[in-house]
Amino acid sequence: MLEIFGITFPIFAVVALGYAMVRKGMFSAEDNSALGRFAMNVALPALMFAAASGSGEGVIIELPYVAAYAMAGLLTIMAAWAWFKVNITRAETGPVRQAIAIMGASCPNSAYVGFPVLMLAVPEVAAPAFAMNVMVESFLIVPLAFLILSGAARTKGQPALQSALKTGWDVLRRPMVLAFLAGVLVSVAGVPVPEPVNRMVTMLATATAGLALFFIGGSLAGLPTRGNRRMATEIVIAKLVIHPMMAVVAVSLLVVFGLPDLSEDLKTAVILSAAMPMIGVYAIFAHDYGHENLAALAMMGATVGAFFTVSGLLAFLL
Repeated sequence: MLEIFGITFPIFAVVALGYAMVRKGMFSAEDNSALGRFAMNVALPALMFAAASGSGEGVIIELPYVAAYAMAGLLTIMAAWAWFKVNITRAETGPVRQAIAIMGASCPNSAYVGFPVLMLAVPEVAAPAFAMNVMVESFLIVPLAFLILSGAARTKGQPALQSALKTGWDVLRRPMVLAFLAGVLVSVAGVPVPEPVNRMVTMLATATAGLALFFIGGSLAGLPTRGNRRMATEIVIAKLVIHPMMAVVAVSLLVVFGLPDLSEDLKTAVILSAAMPMIGVYAIFAHDYGHENLAALAMMGATVGAFFTVSGLLAFLL
């Protein structure tokens, strides 16, 4: 148990530190936002490039891992859609809130929370697993969640094709995605990364975990916490319980589809990655549709609850 505590405590302690320092005014919201921009636009892209390029030694992409992670996300989207569709008759629920709930249930925070957890739990596969997670999330899960959301809000008059094209463009111009694609090109071309460049990328990548965790804690300090508590609780349960359960199902189904089984470390990485709280900008996305309070409440609950659920998963998996 002490070993599990040794993994989860540093991670959530840094989140709590970020929350406390912003809450007490030692860091302003603007300061914390600057840290978040550095993490998202510099440190995380450096990590993505290093993971995708393999430092010039070849990109590590495991098709069974990608398939399992994608399947877990799709199964979660279907389960969340079914659950919130059944409950759509409740007064506080509508198509847009249903779509917001689906996004919260299926889009994990791989960048800010997932990678630090993997680094401590399964360090040997953390970087390639993170790269594959971001690939699946950026090109499948998050765009699909956006399409569901834009479809639910189509009363604003935006055609479906226009929504799809805008979502695709938003994905492609993200620094992490561009860095991932650049790393893949370097790897496929067989171009060795010069040592000075490799050291610079490594230096920036090593700053990722602490910055990301501090930022996510600080961002929680400024979130509104009023909203429908029942629905927020359901989103938290879907994210922290249903999503990792679907990951277990997906890993078990690999052999059914004729794919090779994963190593124990990669199985652990799939399940842990699915068990992370929702994407860090969840409340910002929901704000555009007028449901930021619901998203903020769910995000706060999932971040706090993840300390217990992730600790329990680690005790079972390790």
